[in-house]
Amino acid sequence: MCGIAGWVDYDRDLTLERDTALTMTRTMALRGPDAEGLWIDPHIALGHRRLAVIDIEGGAQPMSEGPATLVYSGETYNFRELRRELESHGHRFRTRSDTEVVLQAYLRWGADLVERLNGMYALALWDRRTEELLLVRDRMGIKPLYYAPTRHGVLFGSEPKAILANPLFTPRVRSDGLFELLSTAKTPGHAVFDGMYEVEPGHVVRVSRDGVTDRRYWALTAREHTDDVPTTVRHVRELLEDIVERQLISDVPLCTLLSGGLDSSALTALADRALGTGTVRTFAVDFTDESGGFVPDAMRDTADTPYVHDVAKHVGTHHTDVVLSSDNLTSPEAVETVMRARDLPGGGDMDTSLYLLFAEIRRHSTVALSGESADEVFGGYRWFHDPAAVAAEGFPWRHGLGREQDLIDRDLGRRTDAYLAARYRQTIDEVPRLPGESGLERRMREICYLHLTRMVRFLLDRKDRMSMAVGLEVRVPFCDHRLVEYVFNTPWSHKTYDGREKSLLRGATADLLPESVVRRRKSPYPATQNPSYERAVRDRLSGILADPNAPVRPYVDEDAARTALRRPIGRASLQQDRMAMERIVALNDWLTTYRPELA
Repeated sequence: MCGIAGWVDYDRDLTLERDTALTMTRTMALRGPDAEGLWIDPHIALGHRRLAVIDIEGGAQPMSEGPATLVYSGETYNFRELRRELESHGHRFRTRSDTEVVLQAYLRWGADLVERLNGMYALALWDRRTEELLLVRDRMGIKPLYYAPTRHGVLFGSEPKAILANPLFTPRVRSDGLFELLSTAKTPGHAVFDGMYEVEPGHVVRVSRDGVTDRRYWALTAREHTDDVPTTVRHVRELLEDIVERQLISDVPLCTLLSGGLDSSALTALADRALGTGTVRTFAVDFTDESGGFVPDAMRDTADTPYVHDVAKHVGTHHTDVVLSSDNLTSPEAVETVMRARDLPGGGDMDTSLYLLFAEIRRHSTVALSGESADEVFGGYRWFHDPAAVAAEGFPWRHGLGREQDLIDRDLGRRTDAYLAARYRQTIDEVPRLPGESGLERRMREICYLHLTRMVRFLLDRKDRMSMAVGLEVRVPFCDHRLVEYVFNTPWSHKTYDGREKSLLRGATADLLPESVVRRRKSPYPATQNPSYERAVRDRLSGILADPNAPVRPYVDEDAARTALRRPIGRASLQQDRMAMERIVALNDWLTTYRPELA
């Protein structure tokens, strides 16, 4: 998996800046606990921290061949086919690694190599012939990559912290960065910090003496779908079998994340078929409770654990429940680790529990398969099927979750709403369309596009940071671009042919699953219902309101916050009051720690 960092400067000799380049690289230590590498030429420094997954002995980086030097994070799942093709052209290999395949592919096809890669990856490649740097990110944005242009070049890294470690960059947040922090807009290319950008998914950024240019090599397109429902279901199954088989390649222990929902259960069953019965390890998260057991709320009808155990028994996995207490979730060490992993405010108990789950998994496995993004691909969220949410102007997940900034200063809240409305309209203008497409099919193409280009990136970001904070590689089979392209272009009537959510996925995998899971209604990633957790969040917010120097105070509607604190603790406030409180607390922690200039 790994972490990369680097620096291009055409006006200075970077061989004299080794200490700074090494400091940037070492900010990636958690992403790559197994090895460190640094390669420096007069105008380029490439740093790498390695998490060894494939060819443990031979895959060291930075890796050079001829005029090209590469640092690479992620996995190329079709590297074996590419290697055979390259060997047919006379290329010879020294290692078994996918990294060397990517490097040799560049020597054969240049920047067009990106058209041939299937995987999750972020890479930086320096060509000494042209003194140019390529920064490349996978099609769906599974692996992160940030950059910041400077006067004479660029700084880059897998996470913002690599760039923040260079004295050339000053952390500054302008109003649009603040709006991004207060929402789940996840605007493509936006990195919150002024002057820093994300390499957009499916893009190549080229850095040369002439400056920085950006080229898109992949995007969702609208294509006519001619397969009937049975053919579509069959093709989805074929794709999933191929995808899972490719993503099981590993030289280190591998497992699956299991929630008892359709997505993770299907992956677990497919992995079991590919690897052999009884060989799959599975892990699930659960919470201690002080109030008499699970109670349905606005988002969740059922607890995960009974369904998890049904799947583990049905498939025959070696299963572990990771049970977390409120003390675990509110641990100052865990909360700070989450914030520093994201370089942004944390997302409350769902971020912290994910981090703690991954930390426990890492004790047993180095690679995990996750069902992340199936809801975006197949139309799983409840608001996909809520006519009011579908018809509403705005990001539909905001309709489903209620207002995001209830405790934010009212004027700031209005400005954030206006910002989100503009970002929504921008996204709608991008949507590819079929001639003559209208009515519900036209609108559901928009809804699916919103999720596949905005919401999924927010979730992939969280998954990446929480997993890499413990050196765990999490693969996301449902993000394979072949599956995404195919399902995006299936009519909404196909996606709901059985009258339910995720019909195509259910139809493609029902024969592998226990009936309880096939019938189960969509339930999102769990949140603790333990009232002691909410008490701890309220205590933190009360402390902020009592501290006149708390940096978040100017952004808080104090009357609304005090009113929320007076309401009784309970599950009715789980989705609104508690999440709003968590947002204020997390933003205060981040402002205190990172101290950005606010412009």
